[in-house]
Amino acid sequence: MTSNQAKDPAANTNRAGEPQTLGFLLLDNFTLISLASAIDPLRMANQLAGRELYRWYTLTQDGLPVRASDGLQVTPDASMHTPLSLEWVVVCGGVGPQHSVTREHIRWLQSQSRQLKRLGSVCTGSWALGQAGLLDHYETSVHWECLASMQEAFPNVILTPHLFSIDRDRFTASGGTAPLDMMLNLIAHDHGRELSAGISEMFIYERVRNEQDQQRVPLKHVLGTTQPKLLEIVALMEANIEEPIELDELASYVNVSRRQLERLFQRYLLCSPSRYYLKLRLVRARQLLKQTPLSIIEIASVCGFVSTPHFSKCYREYFGVPPRNERLGGLDRQGSNSNSPSSIKRWGGEPYKSEPLSSAQQALACAQGEPTFASVQLLN
Repeated sequence: MTSNQAKDPAANTNRAGEPQTLGFLLLDNFTLISLASAIDPLRMANQLAGRELYRWYTLTQDGLPVRASDGLQVTPDASMHTPLSLEWVVVCGGVGPQHSVTREHIRWLQSQSRQLKRLGSVCTGSWALGQAGLLDHYETSVHWECLASMQEAFPNVILTPHLFSIDRDRFTASGGTAPLDMMLNLIAHDHGRELSAGISEMFIYERVRNEQDQQRVPLKHVLGTTQPKLLEIVALMEANIEEPIELDELASYVNVSRRQLERLFQRYLLCSPSRYYLKLRLVRARQLLKQTPLSIIEIASVCGFVSTPHFSKCYREYFGVPPRNERLGGLDRQGSNSNSPSSIKRWGGEPYKSEPLSSAQQALACAQGEPTFASVQLLN
């Protein structure tokens, strides 16, 4: 047995010359882009190799169609209980994995793990594997929006901010196009880098990212590399949400004065450092309100607020609703439930009347309950 086979029990299950078989388990509201990013590299691997290296099936709990987060409906190949000789199982998550994972999903995944199979996930599918106890003591990637809630729910899972993680017989990708990078790395491991590079060329994919690439680098893209001290300060803030660091102490960490620190934030982020820090803590609180059963008192504490009334006041001032209303289902400022598709209006403000709701309208209605809804301020 080779060292690679020892690390990966699934390496022994594939007979020479036969394709490796994958089952993609689609949860309700899974993200279509993550599924496509995971499957298309396999399709192209077969095409370039001129033979079937990989075979795959899409699965749902009962074999019935499932709706993706963009409102499109997908008809699976089979139910997850269909007898298939699967060597890899990949859970495809998306919006609200806490509500999409059932006991039947958990039992099935646990039965698959007992058969020494590779288990993986894309986007928030890691939540299902975590709930089944199949990621304990494994390095795991999940979409950044779900990191905080997974840390609270599954303390034995080693969560990373990386695009994807490959740890023994577990492979997890954060979402979006990250599954493409993960699959290209797995294909390179199984069949060589020449095939992986050929797939990248076919997809006009300039650089295959590796396990060390991070999910969230928007600030670095905005600022470039010209402000390393500012980037370092923001990283310190993000790493110290529960126990915020005083601004004077932050300034001393990077050898700048308090006044220089404030000028950096005003010039490049258009706000004071204290305001930026508060925003980070409130955004984290919103994620926890939406994704975990933690009480408002507990959330206030883990987000660095000394009292619940102070937390509620700051939250309402920033998001326009108190934390309690956010938790009850996203009541809008007039008190109506904005998550209902019937409440969607045209851009001009007139409600839809006789027209059926499109997939885009349904997706928007569901998204109104998400932590990131309306988080980007438009210029017009």
